[in-house]
Amino acid sequence: MKIILTKDIDKLGNAGDVVRVKDGYGRNYLVPQGFALPANEKNIKELEFNRRMIQKKIDGEYGKARELGEKIAAVDISIAKKVGEEGKLFGSVTTREIADALKEKGYEIDHRHIILDGPIKKSGVYEVEVKLFRELKGKVKLWVVALEEDAAPEAEPAPETATGDKTATE
Repeated sequence: MKIILTKDIDKLGNAGDVVRVKDGYGRNYLVPQGFALPANEKNIKELEFNRRMIQKKIDGEYGKARELGEKIAAVDISIAKKVGEEGKLFGSVTTREIADALKEKGYEIDHRHIILDGPIKKSGVYEVEVKLFRELKGKVKLWVVALEEDAAPEAEPAPETATGDKTATE
């Protein structure tokens, strides 16, 4: 089945591309979700007619993405995590945590557009890649630091009653 993509879809194509997909995938998913149109004569003629407007829109989005890439390249984000021996983290830094840290700095980036080479399991400085638009990518400097513990003890002793017995917690 031939379809015309209305949105960019990873590993399939970009908006405006005419691609061939399996019938069920196109008919049952792409077309009903609004990701594509059937590639009939009417839709192909309409695509050719609107090609200039589509290209103008793509150029505008590309320009915005390039500006965003320049801005986030100058941003340093820091994530504090519990650290064990030799700087090893308890767990790892996730793309959601990175997206939240960027959001705190004023940059709204979907966590699915953050690309990690592998899990971040040690404290240190990392260069994290961010997919901005199609093949355009930017980099953010990420500092993974040890979480500073509060001076208060972790567990307080149980309060004593007037008779000197500890309260029953069983």
